[in-house]
Formats: sequence, C-alpha cells, structure tokens
Amino acid sequence: MLDKVLKIGVLFDFYGALLTDKQRQCVEMHYLNDFSLAEIALEFAVSRQAVHDILKRAEQILFEYEDKLGLAKRNQRQQHAIQEAYELLNRLKPEEKLPEIKLVLDKLSGLLDNTKEA
Repeated sequence: MLDKVLKIGVLFDFYGALLTDKQRQCVEMHYLNDFSLAEIALEFAVSRQAVHDILKRAEQILFEYEDKLGLAKRNQRQQHAIQEAYELLNRLKPEEKLPEIKLVLDKLSGLLDNTKEA
C-alpha cells in the first residue's frame, strides 16, 4: 500500500495539474493528507462510493499520462545518472581533481541538493 501511495504522490507531482479540480482535491486529501473516503465524502457532500470512483479514475489518468509521457521515469533515470556521476567524480583523490572537475562536482552537488528539497 505504501508503494502505491508513493507512486501516486510522484505521479501527482508531475501530472496533478492535468486532473480536474475535484480529482486533484480528492487525490490531495486522500494520498497526501491521509483523509479517509468518508471524510472526503463529507467535505464534498457526496457518497463514499463517489469519492472512491473519483480516486480510481484519477489514479487511472495519472498512470495513463505516465505510460504515454514517461516524465517521472525519465526524471528518476536522470537523478540516478547525476548521483552516479557525482559519486564517480567525488572518488577522485584531491590531487586528481582539476579545477574543472571541482566545478562539475559543485554543480552536481547543487542539483542533488535541489532535488532532495523538492
């Protein structure tokens, strides 16, 4: 279940703006704020079944966007490549680190720090 919540969270970060307002609010409430179906149903004055249907449709849409566009997967590959490059360069002995390599390490480090905060 946690794996699904994490996947939905990542996909929501990339494609959430493409959902309808109600779908976006329901996904935020359920997956990001841990609201139950009953709590969301009360908020929107609909049945729990209606909330369930909205969430299932939103999940389907998020996964379809990822299947077609692959932005989350591409981002994950890029982050992995950046991490590997940073680790390889960082293993060099201090005397092997040319000023250009030091500059690359600083830039990679800045990218890695930014992605951890986001």
